[in-house]
Amino acid sequence: MKRWLWLGLGLSGLVACGSDPEPIDVGPQACPGTSDQSLPGTASSALSAQEPADGVLITFKPRVAANALAATADFAAAVEREGGTVKHRFPNLNMVSARLSPEALAKLKQNPEVLSVEPNRRVRAMGLPTLPPVVSWQGAFSTQGSVGEYTDGLKLVQAPQVWDANNDGILDPGAPTGAGIKVCVIDSGWDSKHPELKAAYVGGIDYVDGDDDPTDQSEALGVVTVGGGHGTHVAGTLLAQFGSGSGARVGPGQDPNGVVGVAPGASLLVARVLDVKGGGSTDDVIKAVQWCQAQGARIASLSLGADSPSPGEQAAFERAWDSGNGMLSVAASGNDGTQGIAYPAAYLPAVMAVGAVNAQGEYAEFSQFGTELSVVGPGVNVLSSTVLGAASLSTLQAGPNPITSSPLTFTAQGSYTGRLVNCGLGTDRSSCGQAATCDGFVAYVDRGDIFFEEKARNVIEAGARAIIIGNNVPEDGDGTFTLGSASTHWVPTVSVSLVSGAAIKKLEGQDVTVNISGVDYQRESGTSMSTPHVSGVAALVFSARPDLTAAHVRAVLEKTALDDKVTPGVDDKYGHGIVQAAKAVELARTLPQGGGPLPLP
Repeated sequence: MKRWLWLGLGLSGLVACGSDPEPIDVGPQACPGTSDQSLPGTASSALSAQEPADGVLITFKPRVAANALAATADFAAAVEREGGTVKHRFPNLNMVSARLSPEALAKLKQNPEVLSVEPNRRVRAMGLPTLPPVVSWQGAFSTQGSVGEYTDGLKLVQAPQVWDANNDGILDPGAPTGAGIKVCVIDSGWDSKHPELKAAYVGGIDYVDGDDDPTDQSEALGVVTVGGGHGTHVAGTLLAQFGSGSGARVGPGQDPNGVVGVAPGASLLVARVLDVKGGGSTDDVIKAVQWCQAQGARIASLSLGADSPSPGEQAAFERAWDSGNGMLSVAASGNDGTQGIAYPAAYLPAVMAVGAVNAQGEYAEFSQFGTELSVVGPGVNVLSSTVLGAASLSTLQAGPNPITSSPLTFTAQGSYTGRLVNCGLGTDRSSCGQAATCDGFVAYVDRGDIFFEEKARNVIEAGARAIIIGNNVPEDGDGTFTLGSASTHWVPTVSVSLVSGAAIKKLEGQDVTVNISGVDYQRESGTSMSTPHVSGVAALVFSARPDLTAAHVRAVLEKTALDDKVTPGVDDKYGHGIVQAAKAVELARTLPQGGGPLPLP
């Protein structure tokens, strides 16, 4: 069984090519202060590493006429008598999550009250008969911005046509913007300081740290580690505020106001279930779904998934779907590019499975597909908010002219000028030769043989203060690479194309400058990015017709989706097609009170 995947390619991208032998620790001694750093030792692929389950989920028989809370408490006590530790109780599901020794678990399975035991699988990040509760707006949101905030993805799903029909950069009075609708982002948390999101936030919970502050960071021994900004990126795509990014740091060619989300008037709930490394557990996802619904969320957006189902998790989503007017859950289909939809996306009909297309509406090759696929949305090079300063902008000066480069994910920020030393493949500390000194230098390293984080660790121990990695695949350009995980000891690291790498190597011995500066927006790819586009369109429909049920909104999105030209009709790669906000709102407004009978005519 695979572990859960973070469904955003920008954070889990390709880290090596060729074989990956064990690093060889040979050659000179490591420079002082480097060998004891918390750099990754043995590299592992983000897509293949296995993580143990975080205990088990135990479902027990419901007791006739028994109070669910009392029954769950009694069963939890029985688990604890066997030496187990109960983490969460789920009275409505007759279930608890717990950790037990193998012996205690084997004994508990003999208990006649136990219906099933399943792994509390690890998670990885990859995004009503009565009227819903009225949501008070959380503060005056801006109605004016700039059309430069309209991303390609925003325009592909027709969002501006709903709330800025004349394309003048001003929200149309009375137009659906998502106002009055709570959307719950179940993800890695958020950056509470980001100007795109602050005004929209109405509440949150953190199941990783066990408190009410779902910030995308953790603290241990006084050191704060910031996450990759996955949840902040998802939330920004969904409901970034119009005209609010002024003062934020943007990249070249980007609008000074940043971006605007699909539903800029919606309210943001944040349920943090993923830690700064993108990991979590199934029981936290279940708790988050229940919390979101209790807070009055009409939509839950989940840019995460797994390749195997969880009966307990499925029951939670089905209960949320069936209760009252229901909560619409929208989840990513997965990034393996294979047939078979990830979970929870594949839980029909309780969850909408979302695949990815590029800005031209063409199928993205990484997007998982299958019969459960509902719709698709933009998921390639999507520009959105991230943790303030966490995104990196690189400049490389080597010779008389600047050279195009790309920062590696998790690179350190800063600027360094020093002698260029060719370290070959960087397979060990001796790769840099005698030109390497602990006084510092810029290491040039070719891609291949071992993981990038191993190369970086080796040349840093040899004294490198900055790193340039040359790609070996011509059609990949600079490449989109990662150092694998966050570390306070990485150095500024960039990648360059095969052609640029060949030119840079001729400058060995000369001074070059590697500069990494922080920006507050970044482009990411994955079904993680397509999911909030769909969640945002759903918020616009709910905003126009808050009396509709989750089932009606799902039906509206599917019926009005733009069919692809390659395989007309509903198919495994596009589902019903690309979500279309203007058409969906138009159809929703024609439905009778409450939505009328399903399926829609």
